[in-house]
Amino acid sequence: MKKLANFSIKLTLTLFLVLFITSCNNKPAKDTESTNDKPAFDLNTAKTEIEAANKAYSDFFAAKDSVGLANLYSEEGKFMMNGAPAIIGRPSIQSTFYGFMNSDFTNLDLTTIDVWGVKNLVTEEGTYTLYSGDKVADEGKYLVLWVKENGKWLLHRDIFNSDMPIE
Repeated sequence: MKKLANFSIKLTLTLFLVLFITSCNNKPAKDTESTNDKPAFDLNTAKTEIEAANKAYSDFFAAKDSVGLANLYSEEGKFMMNGAPAIIGRPSIQSTFYGFMNSDFTNLDLTTIDVWGVKNLVTEEGTYTLYSGDKVADEGKYLVLWVKENGKWLLHRDIFNSDMPIE
């Protein structure tokens, strides 16, 4: 009988201790979390949005819309190409693309290979093909650092280089 009483006391103390420890958890249960909480960052969603921005980029290029294309860059965006200093800021980027668009270049295809990053800063690795009419004028690879501003992904650092041999 004494053993049963000791067992009951030990069981009661153990249950009390477990209840005490679990009640000390300050984290709210999932069903009590605010519905105003923002969803967690999703890299697949970011990739989809970046691919859509790349489509707009190609469309602006084909339409010879240098203003629309420049607006895909952040205010402090940099466009960095072979053999030239970095082109900094939307007005300079717009002017550079105006020159490209008034040359023989007609279309630009962009293909995303991979993206990685965090909530407001994502790096994209991809390939490009630049056309003059139906002829491939250049093809190569690029890295773009994207920033999210006002809910929109913008090119912040854009660097590329050609895979074609130097002539």
